[in-house]
Amino acid sequence: MGKSPYVAAMEAADEIGLAVIATTFTLIAVFLPTAFMAGVPGKFFVQFGWTAAIAVFFSLVVARMLTPMMAAYVLKPPKKAHGDPGWMKLYLRWAAFCLKHRIVTLLATMVFFFGSFGLAGLLPTGFIPPDDFGQTQVSLTLPPGSTFQQTLAAAERARDLVQGHKQVQLVYTTVGGGSTGTDIWTPGGGLPEVRKATLTLKLTHRSDRPGISKQDVESELRQALDVLPGVRVKVGFGQSSEKYVLVLAGEDGVALTAHAAKVERELRTLPGIGNVTSSSSLVRPELIVRPDFAKAADLGVTSAAIADTLRIATAGDFDQSLPKLNLAQRQVPIVVRLPATARTDLALLERLPVPGRSGPVMLGNVASVTIDSGPAEIDRYNRQRNVNFEIELNQQPLGAVKDAALALPTLKSLPAGIIVTEIGDAEAMAELFDSFGLAMLTGVLCIYIVLVLLFKDFVQPVTILGALVLSIPGAFVALFITHTALSMPSMIGLIMLMGIATKNSILLVDYVIMARRDHHLPRLEAVLDACHKRARPIVMTTIAMAAGMLPIALGIGVDPSFRAPMAIVVIGGLITSTFLSLLVIPVLFTYVDDAITLLRRALRMPPRTYGAAGAAGAAGAARGAPQPAAGAGT
Repeated sequence: MGKSPYVAAMEAADEIGLAVIATTFTLIAVFLPTAFMAGVPGKFFVQFGWTAAIAVFFSLVVARMLTPMMAAYVLKPPKKAHGDPGWMKLYLRWAAFCLKHRIVTLLATMVFFFGSFGLAGLLPTGFIPPDDFGQTQVSLTLPPGSTFQQTLAAAERARDLVQGHKQVQLVYTTVGGGSTGTDIWTPGGGLPEVRKATLTLKLTHRSDRPGISKQDVESELRQALDVLPGVRVKVGFGQSSEKYVLVLAGEDGVALTAHAAKVERELRTLPGIGNVTSSSSLVRPELIVRPDFAKAADLGVTSAAIADTLRIATAGDFDQSLPKLNLAQRQVPIVVRLPATARTDLALLERLPVPGRSGPVMLGNVASVTIDSGPAEIDRYNRQRNVNFEIELNQQPLGAVKDAALALPTLKSLPAGIIVTEIGDAEAMAELFDSFGLAMLTGVLCIYIVLVLLFKDFVQPVTILGALVLSIPGAFVALFITHTALSMPSMIGLIMLMGIATKNSILLVDYVIMARRDHHLPRLEAVLDACHKRARPIVMTTIAMAAGMLPIALGIGVDPSFRAPMAIVVIGGLITSTFLSLLVIPVLFTYVDDAITLLRRALRMPPRTYGAAGAAGAAGAARGAPQPAAGAGT
C-alpha cells in the first residue's frame, strides 16, 4: 500500500489490538482456573495454570509494545508488492461454497464432531504414562522363613538371567530390606527382611534401542524370571504409572482373607497383565502361646508374666532393663536370650519357668505353645481391615485393566460387609476426569464473559466459542491414530487447545465486525474479506505452534513419555480447528447474525446499522437471501 514501516506498524497495532487483547485474556481465562483444581491432579495443574497465565499476559505486553516498535524501526519498506499465496484463491472458493451451502456445511461439521466423540470411547485411559528412562528394578520375595543364604542364591540366579538380556548393561544387587535393600520408591525404606532382594538394572539408552521401550524390556524380563521356583517377582520400580491397586476392605478378617484368595485367583486370569501380588498372603511363621486361664489363675500366673518370660527368652529384655558393661568411654548393653536353635524347640520353651504365686511354674502347665503363621502386618483403610492387590499393567492401559478387573464375578458379587475400592492411579484418574470437566466448564464460561466485555455483545461470542467444538475432534482423532491414552498430559493439552483454538475465530469475527462498521461492507463481502485478510496469519500461527510441538510429539530429546501426549493433542486439535474454523466459523457467523436480526425484529428493536451498504446486506440476510460476493476478497 506504499506506507512507511512506522505508519504501517501504528495502523496494524490499532487494527489488530482488540483481537490480540481478546486472544490473550481468553487464554488466561482458560489456564488460570486449572490452578485451583483440587486433589492429586491439582498438584500437577497448579504450576501449569499460573505459569501459562503469567506468560501469556507478558506476551500481550510484548505484542502491544515491543513488536510494533521493532516493526516501525527495524523493518524496511518492501521493494515490490507481495501477492496472495497460491492456495488463497482455492480457499476463497471453498469459503464461498460453504457460505452458499450453509446447511450442508453445518451438517457435515456435526457429523464429524459426534463421530469423533464415538472415537473417544475407544481411547485407552490412564493417569500418568509410564516413563522410558534407562533404569528399572527387579524385586524378589521368598516365602516366609527363608534364610539369607536362600535369598542370596535366588538373587544370584536372577542376576544371571537378567544379565543375559542384551539391553541390560549393569546390575546392582542388594539382599535384605531396610534403607539399602528395598524399593527406592518406598517411603522410609521398608522393614529389614532377609527374604527380600532387589536388583537395580541400568539399561541401554533409549536412542540405542529404537522401537524398544523400557516396558518391552521389562515384559521380556518377567518371562525370563518365571523359572525361579517359589519366588515372587516384581519387575519395575513399582511407580503408580506401572500398576493398578485394588483394595478389599471389611471388618471380618477371616471372611476378608477367604474372599481375597478367590479374587486373587481370578485376577491372575486377566489377559496381558504382569504379576499379581496380594498383601493377604504376606504371612510369617510365629510362636503362638494360648494360656489356660483357669490353671493360670489357680497357680497365680498372670498373662503379663507369661509374656515377659517369652520376650526375655526369645528377643531379650527392654533396653532400659538390660545390664551394662562399663567401659572407659561408653556402656555396652548385655542381652541374654536363648540361642536361635533353642527358640524353635517347643519342648524347651514349654519348660521355661514362669513366676507364680507359690513359686516358679513351667510354661507348659499353664499354656499351650505351637508354631503357626500369621499376617506380617495388619493394614486398615478408613479404619477397616483391608487386602491390597497390586496388578502390574505390563503396557496395558490402566482404564482397560480396571474395567476388566471390576467385571470379575468375585468382585461383582461381594459377601456382606466387604467393599471394593481403589487407591493410587485409579482413584486419581477418576478424580482427574471429574476435576477436568469442571475446569473445562469454568474455562468456557470465563472465555464467554471476557468476550462479552471486549466485544460488547452477548450473542456474537457464541461464534467464537464454536472454535472449541471444532478443535476437540481433532485431538481425539490424533490420540486414536497414534494409539495414545487419554491421560493427564492429554488433559493438559486439551486445556491448552481450548485457549489456542479460539484465536482463529477471534481474528475472523473481529475483522468482520470491523469491516462492516468501518468500511461499510455488506455482510457477505465483509465475511469473505475477513477470510482473505486473516487466513494467512491464522495459518502462519498454526504452523508455528505445530512446528514447535512436532519434536516433542516425535519423541526427540529426553524421555517424551509425559510431554508427547500433550503435543499430539495440540497438533491434532490445531489442524482440525484451523481448517474447519476457516470454513465453518464464517457460516456460523452468518447464522448468529441472522438470529440477532430476527430477535431484534421480534422485540421490535431498531435494526443494527453498519452504514448504507451494510444495512442493505443485513436486511437481505434477515430475509435469508445471501448477498452477492461481488468479487470481494479477490
